[in-house]
Amino acid sequence: MSTLPESGLPARPHPAAPTAPSPWVRRWLAALPAGAGVLDFAAGSGRHALEAHRLGLRATAIDRDAAALAGLGDGIAVRVADLEAGAWPFGRERFDAVVVANYLFRARFALLAALVAPGGLLVYETFAQGNERYGKPSNPAFLLAPGELLRRCRNAGLAVVAYEHGLLAQPRPAVVQRICAARAAGAAGAGGLRALG
Repeated sequence: MSTLPESGLPARPHPAAPTAPSPWVRRWLAALPAGAGVLDFAAGSGRHALEAHRLGLRATAIDRDAAALAGLGDGIAVRVADLEAGAWPFGRERFDAVVVANYLFRARFALLAALVAPGGLLVYETFAQGNERYGKPSNPAFLLAPGELLRRCRNAGLAVVAYEHGLLAQPRPAVVQRICAARAAGAAGAGGLRALG
């Protein structure tokens, strides 16, 4: 297991989420063209929706906790829904980027991946097996198996752009996996990434 070069995870998982965006997520949001539509999935307080909005992207935050989303303010679309039970809260909607941080519910991963528009990105970062040595989450239901994000993204028809699995040292030790995966471009979607520099 490698030590990852940048941190961005909270001392505890949602709901005690940090206010600063994850450097991993920020990296990929900054690569999107102006006006791209971004979904902050299981958003908590919406730190990634706020970062997307700050970057000039069209941001939507969805979570089951209405109180956590209440402080997002103007310019960010807010939706309250249970993402694990009941009807799936998205019809034919697609987004240029779907961001997921510190959240894992395997039963709906395929539905989540289907939200990525042609040419769009799935940017995902959450805890992995081995994290139980450092604190919560420690329940295997909330910890990714080695290579799990790689397999799930490929099975959902997404091509891996970047992937990391390892130990973050700051702000506290945590074992994570993170991925950026893309759906093949088509007539619609993000229209490509800006050059990273």
